[in-house]
Amino acid sequence: MQRTLKALRDKGYKSAKVEHFNPHAGMFGCRQDLFRIIDVLALTPEGVLGIQVCGSDFSGHLRKITETEKENAFAWLNTPGTILEIHAWRKLKVKRGGKAMKWDCKIQRITINDINPVVSKKENSEEE
Repeated sequence: MQRTLKALRDKGYKSAKVEHFNPHAGMFGCRQDLFRIIDVLALTPEGVLGIQVCGSDFSGHLRKITETEKENAFAWLNTPGTILEIHAWRKLKVKRGGKAMKWDCKIQRITINDINPVVSKKENSEEE
């Protein structure tokens, strides 16, 4: 998450962590995201950017947003001026066969078509 916050601030965006730890949830507590899908919020020229930050489990987080929490994601994306992305961080070798590693971020923008492709296709066919 700190890498994402730094990358956003380097671009000149105002950003803040909105995920927090709730010690009263469950036996050992748990982390809670904003609307169960957003870890970081950023103010960009395009609008308000909601980001789900993850490590190697990119597909699990994509599935969480597009299937498990699709109602929250749909509500977020239907709000004017909002954007939703997944930032997946991983370490890559700088040179093939070398030892030096660097952090790389895979960024996937989520759209309404990703969440509910059936509804979006019906809407497009009705417009034609």
